[in-house]
Amino acid sequence: MRTHATISGSELLLGVIAIRLAVLVLVGWGLTFLPRQAREPVCVSSATRIETPAPATTIGAHVADAAFDDMRLHD
Repeated sequence: MRTHATISGSELLLGVIAIRLAVLVLVGWGLTFLPRQAREPVCVSSATRIETPAPATTIGAHVADAAFDDMRLHD
């Protein structure tokens, strides 16, 4: 008596999907446990300084309210 132990296409596809999902879960958990500094890109050249722009000034509440009211009227 012969038995056919072949895997059908759908079983193979589901197996591949299950393996990929397991790998994604493991990588995701691994990234959550890494320290924050390890995931940030490292500057290639230490001689290059990156100048940060000055912080933007905040606008007054009356200007923001007027702009918001203008946007509401046009919608």
